[in-house]
Order: sequence, then structure tokens, then C-alpha cells
Amino acid sequence: METDIELLVKKYALQNAVKYGKAPQQGAVMGKLMGEHPELRQKAKEISPLIGTFLKDIASGTPDEWQVELEAVAPELIEELTQRKEPDKGLKELPDAEGGVVMRFAPNPNGPPTLGSTRGIVVNSEYVKKYGGRFIIRFDDTDPVTKRPMPEAYDWYLEDCKWLGAEPDEVVMASDRLPIYYEYAEKLIKAGHAYVCTCTREEFKKLKDNKQACPHRDTSPEHHLHEWKRMLAGDYEERTVVLRIKTDIKHKDPALRDWGAFRVVKTPHPRPEVGDKYVVWPLLDFEGAIEDHLLGMTHIIRGKDLMDSELRQKYVYDYLGWTYPHTSHWGRVKMHEFGKFSTSGLREAIEAGEYSGWDDPRLPTLRALRRRGIRPEALRKFFIDMGVGETDVSLSLDNLHAENRKLIDADANRYFFVWDPVRLDISGSQVTDAKLPLHPSVDRGFREITVESSVLVCSQDISDAKPGDLFRLKDLYNIRITGEGTAEFAGRDIETMKKEGGRIIHWAPVDGIPVKVLTPDGEITGIGEAGIATEVDRVVQFERFGYVRIDSANGEVIAYFTHR
Repeated sequence: METDIELLVKKYALQNAVKYGKAPQQGAVMGKLMGEHPELRQKAKEISPLIGTFLKDIASGTPDEWQVELEAVAPELIEELTQRKEPDKGLKELPDAEGGVVMRFAPNPNGPPTLGSTRGIVVNSEYVKKYGGRFIIRFDDTDPVTKRPMPEAYDWYLEDCKWLGAEPDEVVMASDRLPIYYEYAEKLIKAGHAYVCTCTREEFKKLKDNKQACPHRDTSPEHHLHEWKRMLAGDYEERTVVLRIKTDIKHKDPALRDWGAFRVVKTPHPRPEVGDKYVVWPLLDFEGAIEDHLLGMTHIIRGKDLMDSELRQKYVYDYLGWTYPHTSHWGRVKMHEFGKFSTSGLREAIEAGEYSGWDDPRLPTLRALRRRGIRPEALRKFFIDMGVGETDVSLSLDNLHAENRKLIDADANRYFFVWDPVRLDISGSQVTDAKLPLHPSVDRGFREITVESSVLVCSQDISDAKPGDLFRLKDLYNIRITGEGTAEFAGRDIETMKKEGGRIIHWAPVDGIPVKVLTPDGEITGIGEAGIATEVDRVVQFERFGYVRIDSANGEVIAYFTHR
């Protein structure tokens, strides 16, 4: 009869075998056992040979036998494996959403949408599609200096939203609505919930850190209303005055103590409709709080790093008698290929000439991904499957590429592109019209290439070739290397080539078209089939290279690398 320890060893060994489809390593089983039952660590020396015995028994079985035995001794571990193999994907249910939702995406238009902002566009719009309601784009463009808006970025956002299948039901520009914010600021001042502070930053920080009130805090509302009017009139210079919301000055979190709602900014706004019309601008927490209520937000999704924003804004909601929307938070998404980046930093790099523009293939912008041939459906599925959770997520673009590959593969015609080309002169060959399929599995016709006595091949394919080595030019014929840059015709039978251990390589005609591929790692130049020039604005596959989107074909083909 098995002891309790023997049963545990057997269960965890079988679970590991079923999970990975092979007999487990002893360390893996020991690690699982000690992790789940730390009280057994003192018996590790006794348990080790016991594990070894079970592993010998398991190694003599088959995956089907392991599955049956595990179901018999520990069916709960089968269920655990099933849950791990098939994690929950997609968007979780929203509370109180059955009657419809109002949700927003609120970017600062200081550059075009990036992969980071795409998540907000896709998820919020998808919830509105699921429950019905309204999806709103609200441009939080009330910072004319630090995150100065780009006039063209407003249209870029709307274009990319449309491309993503997330057209908004309403578009709001905060910079058009300052009189509304002023109105609510005055209400709060008159009710004694806001005050004008003329402390320097250093003075106020010292007071706040010591849980002490600003000396202006308890002056009468009439005084603060007068000072507020002076702010609006431009009597104060920048950095000399702030309108603050009264909170608990002794709150345990310094970030929540009397936070700033308005400041003076005399730099004109870049939108010509706004220009220098205003000199008092709301900070994001105040503007967002007012707008979320006025626009009727029912649910808000924001980064978990902005949890303090909700706590600050709730003071305004409580003072005005409003109910705060349902809120959920998500963690950061880090894409391995891009690391940390900011839109402001990208803008500076573009202006410095480090990148060719916002659609440079090295950038994480939608404009770049779109130009590279990423489909909007792939992006939507990628972010919807990611769901909404507070755990930080670290992913590779390979995850997105896998989704995109499913969409483009059947549509992508195949062509030969030879990079770093070298010429091979082939003796004994005849003029041949090569007939190659446009797609290996979809019946879409053929492309024809006339081959005389020379072809171009990738230098890396024949860099180590010696006289006598056999190769097959894909979909053409066999050749045998005779010297540097020379070969001879060696028949058409592919089986002969395989028996001699030859390799299949691709090629291009010597009169092909110049091709430049722009990739995240730089430019790759070479020669391709002339037919590539007919595929402008389509994604094709360069065989043995990867998928590319043909951007232009004016004497030279310019292609943007999509992915492998």
C-alpha cells in the first residue's frame, strides 16, 4: 500500500509527464513536491531515491498511459493542467453594463497612436460593441508646453481609429471647453472646496510633507474668487500661482493632499482656434473628472499607475454630489522589441533625424505597423485576447505576428528576392521559361520568368560551396558548382539532387528589378522578380525571407518588412 509521500511523488511525476509529454527530470518533481509541501524538505534525502524509482516506471510508459493513471490517482491535477493550457482570454464582464455603456479613450495628441494607446482604443470600443452605447474619443489636450499637442495628430488618431474598426460616436477636444472647467472651478471656490495658492513649489512641498496647510487655505471664498479672477485676467505669471482642491491635508498619502487643479500657462496652444485665448489651464485630474461626468461615463479603464487619479477625482465628485463611474485598472504592457519609450521622446528623435518619420518601421506607432502590413484585425484580436488585468504583461511582437500571419498568408503571393546577390553563370543550360506558382497552396495562377544562362543567388547560400557541390534552383533545375561564380546544368530530377545531399536555394533573374526592404534593423537591398512591381500596397512573401508590404515601385521597389 502506498504511503502518503509515495502518492504525492507519483501524482506530481505523472502531472509533469502529462504536461510536457515526456518523462520528467528528477529536479522538476522534487521542486514541485517541496514547493507544495515545504514540511517535507527535512526528508529530502529519503525522498530523492523514491522519486528516482517512480521516474523509471514512468519512462517505460506512454503519454496515453500517463494520462489514464493520473486521472485515476489525481483527477484534480488533470483539471489544473487543462486550466493552464487554456487560460481565460478575452474581455471580462463589466458590472452594471446590461443597459449599455459609455466609455472613452482619452489621448494626449502629442504624436500618433502607438501600440500602447491601441490597447485603449480597441478594448473600450469593443466593450461598447458588446453592450451597446457610445464610444467617445476625448482629446486631453490641455498641456500646451510639456506634452504639446501636434495639430496633425488629431486627424491621425481618428484615421487610425477608423482603420482599427473603432470609429468614435463622439469626438471631444478639451481645449475647446475651458469655460466649462472655469464654471466648475468657481462653484468649488464659492463652496470653500478650492483655493488659490501662491506658495512656491518648494514651500508647498515642505508644508505638504509635514502635513501642514498652506497659509492661504483658510482665507474666505470671496478672497479666493477674487484671486481666481486675477488668474484668468493674466495678472499672475507662470509658476507663481495654483488653484488647489481641498482634501485631507493630513492624509497618509502625500499625493492626495490638496492637489493642483489649475495653473497659469502663457504659451499659446498649437490649435489656431485656441491660440492665446486662455492663460489658465486645468491639470489632467481636474479636466478628466469634469469631463467623465459631463460625458456620462459609465465605466473607465485606466492604468494601475493612475489609481491616485481616481482618489483625487473623487473629492471633486463628492463636493459636487456626483457618482463616480465604475473603474477597472490594467497593468503595463511591455513589448520586448521596443523597451521603454515615450511619444515625446520619439518626437524629439524624429526631429533630430534619427528616424525618417512617424511611420519608420523601427517605431511602435500604428502608422509604422500599418505601413509594414499589419492587419487591424490582428491588432484587435491581440489586445482583446490580452484582456483587462492588473498584472504587468511582457510580450514579444511574435505574438502579434502570429495573429497577422493567419490573416495574410493565404492572400500573399510568393516571389523571389535575392539580397546581397552574386551572379552565377551556368554552362550547358538552355533558355528556359520558368513557371512558378504564385501561391503554394491556393490556386492563383503562375508567374513566368525567362532564364538564359545566368541567375542571381544570395551570396550566403554559396559562400562555402566547393566545385562539385550540387544545388537546386527552386522550381527550375539542378546545378553543380564548377568554380567561383560558375556552375553547370545538372539535370531536372529533384530526387537525384536529394540523393546527393544537395540544397534547394532561391534565385532571381539577372534583369530583375532593384528592391530595397526597410526593416526594423535597417535597409536590405537586392534584386527581385519584375512581377513584384505589380503588387503595390499589397503584402507578399519573399520566399526564404519573410512577408513584406510593397510600398512603391518607381524604377526601384520599396518594401516594408512585415515579419517572418
